[in-house]
Amino acid sequence: MRAGLRLRILVLLGALLVVSFVPLYFAVATYTSLAFRQVRSADAELLARVLSARLLEPGIALERELDKECRAVECLALAVYDADGQVLGERGERALLDGDSPRALRASARTRRGGVVLVLPSNERSMLATPLFRLLGLYTLLVALALLVLSYFALTRLIVRPLDQLTRSAERVAGGARRWTLPQTSVPELEQLGRSLGSMTEKLIREEELLRRKVSEVESATKDLKEAQHRLVSSERLASVGRLSAGLAHEIGNPIAALIGLLDLLLQGGLEEHEQRDFLERMRRETERIHGILRDLLQFARPTSPASDERNQPGDVAAAIADTTTLLAPQKALKDIELSVDLEPELPLVTLGREQLVQVSLNLVLNAADAVGAGGKITVRARSSGATLELAVSDDGPGVPPEIRDRLFEPFVTTKEVGRGTGLGLAVCRGLVEAAGGTIELDEAYRQGARFVIRLPVALPAEK
Repeated sequence: MRAGLRLRILVLLGALLVVSFVPLYFAVATYTSLAFRQVRSADAELLARVLSARLLEPGIALERELDKECRAVECLALAVYDADGQVLGERGERALLDGDSPRALRASARTRRGGVVLVLPSNERSMLATPLFRLLGLYTLLVALALLVLSYFALTRLIVRPLDQLTRSAERVAGGARRWTLPQTSVPELEQLGRSLGSMTEKLIREEELLRRKVSEVESATKDLKEAQHRLVSSERLASVGRLSAGLAHEIGNPIAALIGLLDLLLQGGLEEHEQRDFLERMRRETERIHGILRDLLQFARPTSPASDERNQPGDVAAAIADTTTLLAPQKALKDIELSVDLEPELPLVTLGREQLVQVSLNLVLNAADAVGAGGKITVRARSSGATLELAVSDDGPGVPPEIRDRLFEPFVTTKEVGRGTGLGLAVCRGLVEAAGGTIELDEAYRQGARFVIRLPVALPAEK
């Protein structure tokens, strides 16, 4: 858990107090110790002069006075010399009299009759300064604590509490509130920050409302585009139905003429019972033939609404090609054309629905039939390769003119005569295939005619 702003400032302030007061404390302590040592040295010099005047008086009992003065002043060492430097008497450690020691203060005084050397303890006055040092340390600690406590409350009132109010206001706006609450504070910077956040919030709310309207408009436009696309697909399907229906006129006309002829014979009478039965069976077979043709055509022409569209359902390419050949079988125009179907066994399902597969393959085969004419050859081939299935429709016709290849999949681009095509077939095919995540293109390397290649993603197992 990271430390908050208040704690960080207090830690920084505490570090600054330590950096400020600790050197000050040691400086004061050092200066006080030096001052006491200087005072002690001055006292020792004064005492040495007093003792030299007293102990060098004529007729004094020197040994007794030395013992008395050493006890009186609590000295470490004391020595009295005559005018020639000869020792008259001494007390204490001889080494302290001859040299300096960190634990002792050495003072001397001379007169015309001789001199005195006095050695006193150096820490007597320093020990008196220890309570002062403790008092100074306690005062420093109390001042630092007081500054930290005052800083804590000042930070809480002036900075942390207004920032908490700003945070709560921002959370309310993030939760859906449409109004910014400006916190009360006496800090101009935080007050300006609150106003800036309020202005930013109002601007964001306005932009959000504008974005909502734009999204609503885009959704409406998308819905209209989907409906337009559905109408376009339906219209192209009806155009294909019209082309199929025109080709069925002769195929259906012959059975109907046969039915009329057989019916006339039945109405004339005079037939044997077995002849009547034979005529009725022929009429039934012709009727079932017409019914089957029309049923397949109506099944393909059946309109689908966007809500019931099955584009998102996986499609079976083999079944779609079978439906296509069934629809094309009655066409008189294709009876003189060789239609070859080469499908790899066990083809996987693809992301394009079955009805859309039928519409795409039917459109490509009909276009190829128009291009090759009687005696031509059309080949439908499907192969799977990993995560992709490739469906190709090729013919041995004249191919696609180079000048329209770049615009071949654009709406209303066609090589057919006026009245024989809408120019929307390939555009609709491209829309259906790309909506399923696939691609459709003209194989420009194919030289024996025209070859259209469709590549579709294989449906995942969960989509089956």
